[in-house]
Amino acid sequence: MSQAPATAWTRPLQIATVVCSLVFTVGTILQNFLIIDLEMLDRALRLAGADPAGAPGFLTGLRVVGCVYIVGNAVGLLALRGKAWTFWVVLAVNVTQAAGVVVIPSAVFDASASLYGPAGLLPSLITDGGAALLSLVLLGTLVVFRRPWAMAKLD
Repeated sequence: MSQAPATAWTRPLQIATVVCSLVFTVGTILQNFLIIDLEMLDRALRLAGADPAGAPGFLTGLRVVGCVYIVGNAVGLLALRGKAWTFWVVLAVNVTQAAGVVVIPSAVFDASASLYGPAGLLPSLITDGGAALLSLVLLGTLVVFRRPWAMAKLD
């Protein structure tokens, strides 16, 4: 099966995806291993009115999910190869990561901001907000070109 020909949008879309994926991978690593810790989770659980005794198990769960997103974001570094499967993985990872803006309880953001100031919010805002923007761009090109990576239709 031959690959569809590129359009003027293909390479810029792939480059933007690689750059975003690199930023999101680094941001997720920072969020997963520097921002999210037992102290922050304890504070978040208290702010939410929950028992902080479950913080260690919750931390493990969050870090596992974070590692999945680190790997998922890293797949975007393969965007320059132009494989369709990479496009679909990148889209799925970014759509679900963008949901973090609404899925993560506000107590987590409050705890992070109280411990680390605005810098504690940046990794999540950049990765989740950036993922929302990248998702919209990828979906927009998919609607316009009807093919992954803004490829032209095969004649």
